[in-house]
Amino acid sequence: MTLESSKNLGGIGAILILVGSLLSSYTFGILDLIGAILVFIALYGLANYYKEKSIFTNAIYSLVAGIVGVVAAVGAALYIVFDTTLVTKLVQDIYPSCNGSWSTISSLRGMTPVTSNIPMGDVTSALGAIFLVIVVLWIFAIVAAFLARRSLKTLSSKASVGLFSTGSLLLLIGAFLTIVFIGAILMWIAVLLIAIAFFQMKPQPEQPMTQMAPPPPSTPTPV
Repeated sequence: MTLESSKNLGGIGAILILVGSLLSSYTFGILDLIGAILVFIALYGLANYYKEKSIFTNAIYSLVAGIVGVVAAVGAALYIVFDTTLVTKLVQDIYPSCNGSWSTISSLRGMTPVTSNIPMGDVTSALGAIFLVIVVLWIFAIVAAFLARRSLKTLSSKASVGLFSTGSLLLLIGAFLTIVFIGAILMWIAVLLIAIAFFQMKPQPEQPMTQMAPPPPSTPTPV
């Protein structure tokens, strides 16, 4: 892959991620997925172009961390819902007539909720379990953002494009602040800067060949 094709793929991929994040309810994450694939292809090509494998390997490690985080969070959520009584007890507190049976929970619409005299212990246990899932996602999001920053910081140094470093730093800060709404905004801005950085890349100037100075003229030997 040439530098031109790699930077175009990276820029287009980052733009697709931006658009997909804004239209996620309509695209169901398809644009984000396509954009991420294009960015990874671009990073692979750039790693070969600059002869720096860490550009791509750190990006892959970041992807793996993100996938592991999602799988761990989903696994924890499923365990909480199906293998413990936290949710069942809380639903039974709100809808006593369902008797905590999952076969009757599906028909909750026809039942009258009871919001008074709910044991606080059941509420705090359920909230604590939900908080645990959020913390798992948060930790892995930070790890993934840190590894992505390492990849883009190396690329920034090799390509002499400072926006890669700035964007990756915002990405890491945004990952730390994902618990609050501003984190998502910072990460969106970070991807925008990274998209611009891809299009700012230019070929490395060729080093001029140094010409050897001619040897000094030899003086005649006196007779």
